[in-house]
Amino acid sequence: MLPHKPKPDYGTKRAGARIMSFRTTVNPGSLRRSSAVLPSVLTFAVIVASGGLLLMIEKGMLNNMETPSPRGNGRLTDYSREVARRDPAADAESQILQEIRNRTIRTMCGQKNMPHTVWSLSPLQRKTLLQHILVNDEHRFLYCYVPKVACSNWKRILKVLSGALESVDVNIKMDHRSDLLFLSSLKPEEIRYRLKHYFKFMFVREPMERLLSAYRNKFGEIQTYQKKYGVEIIKRYRKGRAKDAPVTGDDVTFAEFVRYLLDEDVERMNEHWMPVYNLCQPCAVPYDFIGSYEHLERDAEFVLQRVGAPPHVHFPERQTWYKPVTTHTLHYYLCSLPQKLLRDLLPKYILDFSLFTYALPNTTTEYCRH
Repeated sequence: MLPHKPKPDYGTKRAGARIMSFRTTVNPGSLRRSSAVLPSVLTFAVIVASGGLLLMIEKGMLNNMETPSPRGNGRLTDYSREVARRDPAADAESQILQEIRNRTIRTMCGQKNMPHTVWSLSPLQRKTLLQHILVNDEHRFLYCYVPKVACSNWKRILKVLSGALESVDVNIKMDHRSDLLFLSSLKPEEIRYRLKHYFKFMFVREPMERLLSAYRNKFGEIQTYQKKYGVEIIKRYRKGRAKDAPVTGDDVTFAEFVRYLLDEDVERMNEHWMPVYNLCQPCAVPYDFIGSYEHLERDAEFVLQRVGAPPHVHFPERQTWYKPVTTHTLHYYLCSLPQKLLRDLLPKYILDFSLFTYALPNTTTEYCRH
């Protein structure tokens, strides 16, 4: 049975209503020379425009805050240099995204009330984090996996690198536990060494798109989730349901799923809809690279080169059965939700929006009419 929890108070009535859109024409050549030093004004303009910091502003968390100085000498990062080599046009976009994301994380995570090391986390937070970081000792890297952000393919790669799997293209059902080394299985001193010396990376995805992907997959295709979560969600949140009517859990509506999430503690959620922040704790772990699902192939190729993976190891192609969440699909589901439900849901994922520079969804009446 799913325990009933009172709806938490996030100290704000809504996270944001209108979305501003910034379109900037950038000269890649000039940007490569100077964009590593982006003005603080640009950083905060983009983030505040996304609505992601509104919650923190309302709580006064940013009062008297100083913006960290830009990176030292303004040279290109390895990532930007590699992107520029393969696609000069993408260089501008990638540098801006990485710099804004890095600055935002440094700024927000620098606050006194945020965790600064793995050992400053609560026991539950630390347990969740360490159970989601995978280790490869041969290539000296740590990967924090996030469900619904291509983590199955990354696990395939780790198994190939360890010799447990012949090829990433082998057509077998993925075992998410076997032949994988989790940081949680190591001793504290071994954990400290790897956190200090290994290359650390993770991948993120637009929060509502990831949530919708989990909903469609788990409640539309996976019977175990329908029985474990779906049955109880319907019993608890479906209005007008006859008490003696049979429930299979395979027809949970998106609105019912959202109502269930509103009553859940983010630190105790199922990993498939737990916020990325709570899974990977980017304030406690100084990740060397945070890739984007939106640029999955490009970012994955950089990571594989960075960790020294053999040339024959490549990022797997998407399976033929995969059903992507399109912009149109996301628009349909979000606009079909009662707006109060969406406004109440966004604070649960506000750190995913703000830290990883995703704009809050635009579901104004005018926008949803199209």
